[in-house]
Amino acid sequence: MSEKTPVRMLHDRLLVELDREAGERRSTGGIVIPATAAMGAKRLAWSRVVAVGPQVRAVEVDDRVLFDPEDRAEVEVHGETYVVMRERDVHAVAADRYADSSTGLYL
Repeated sequence: MSEKTPVRMLHDRLLVELDREAGERRSTGGIVIPATAAMGAKRLAWSRVVAVGPQVRAVEVDDRVLFDPEDRAEVEVHGETYVVMRERDVHAVAADRYADSSTGLYL
């Protein structure tokens, strides 16, 4: 595939970019927790959507989505690593267009 070849997502697929800071994080007390640290509970991750397929209904480009990073298929496009997933694998969507909704959550 040449560098100029366009890519279009199919069906209900999403293409999301991995957060660069997703590796290590900081506790509320300021302790740095490395990405390799074992967690007792499953930890979900937020990522930004860069492309959506024509059958995706609730997610748009530039939304932030919450998903399980253990269930992911990675792909490299032009030297950048992305994750391909189905819309049904998204647990939550964060977007400004939901500001008027009554969820009670602000991210």
